[in-house]
Amino acid sequence: MTVTRVLDDDAQIRAELRERLGSDGLKIAQPDEPPLFTRTPESPMQPMHWKWADLHAYLEELGRVLDLKAGGDRRTLRLANPGLEYGTTPTFWASIQYINPGEVATAHRHSPDAFRFVMHGNGCSTTVEGEQYEMNEGDLVLTPNWMFHDHVHNGDEPMIWLDVLNISLSRKLENIFFDPYEAGVQPVSNQPQKSWREFGSGLMRPAGPAPKLERNPLLVYTKAQADAALTLARGLEPDPVDDVILEYQNPAGGGPALPSLSMKSQIIRPGFHGLMHRHSGSKAYYALKGSGTMLVNDQRFDWGKGDFITVPPYAKVQHINNGTEEGGLFRVDDTPIFRYLNAYFEETIPADGQTA
Repeated sequence: MTVTRVLDDDAQIRAELRERLGSDGLKIAQPDEPPLFTRTPESPMQPMHWKWADLHAYLEELGRVLDLKAGGDRRTLRLANPGLEYGTTPTFWASIQYINPGEVATAHRHSPDAFRFVMHGNGCSTTVEGEQYEMNEGDLVLTPNWMFHDHVHNGDEPMIWLDVLNISLSRKLENIFFDPYEAGVQPVSNQPQKSWREFGSGLMRPAGPAPKLERNPLLVYTKAQADAALTLARGLEPDPVDDVILEYQNPAGGGPALPSLSMKSQIIRPGFHGLMHRHSGSKAYYALKGSGTMLVNDQRFDWGKGDFITVPPYAKVQHINNGTEEGGLFRVDDTPIFRYLNAYFEETIPADGQTA
């Protein structure tokens, strides 16, 4: 009884202090507050699985009923997480852009980093800070922060691509800037593919001092390059968690392609049964081909081509392919943030269930 009385007295004292301290912009810990520290990260973000058949139907409808207007807005279908107030994950926003033949997504720039991964179609060109590139299915195109960019579709059929921006992080940091270009499109440089010609080989670069590590000098990674690299990686020992997986790298120093976002391409071969794994940060998967199974904590997602799956921070993930054809996944995660802050944690759970 004495212990209970002391605890009750402490709670009463803290409650009385709360109102008095609050008027001066001060606080102390209260018994009804959620814990400040938890054994492992806890996030309101929920695991999500979007099926391609549903997404495609919505995208075609948007293409018919929504105009693509000048300014900052694009015709996009956002992958929104019901557990979050804003965004797909706590740090980034993923959406699917749909552009019809003859349309122009006008030029602007913004403080968040962004990239485009082309899901379907060909014939669109993008201009990023004066450099112009075709956008073809399977290509990865970067839009580093504060670079003007526009898209012009000269093809015959609609194009669809994945847009990812670290806008959720930028909003939390209260660091959102946006600047529309003075015209619909920007002029193309007299060297319209300069960074590709300098660094696109992936093996060599211009002689002289290395470029600064902070800014990736390369703007585009083609599907042909990624496929060739994955073909070579198939000859390595399989990764016990991810089978075959490679990261798109910054040729200046070998870091991630963008400072706050890591993009990866992955092959899950028939018969693969990966170990369960979890790590700091959140991630999203886009299914490039084939099919497979992803276990996220206590949920099972059987995915097929075109599907999207998002994974909350530090959630347990396991990859399985019980089919007869290999599956392919494109993945984006925010691990570079945690590695830069020296705050990255991970663990693999072997088949016996004990963490390692």
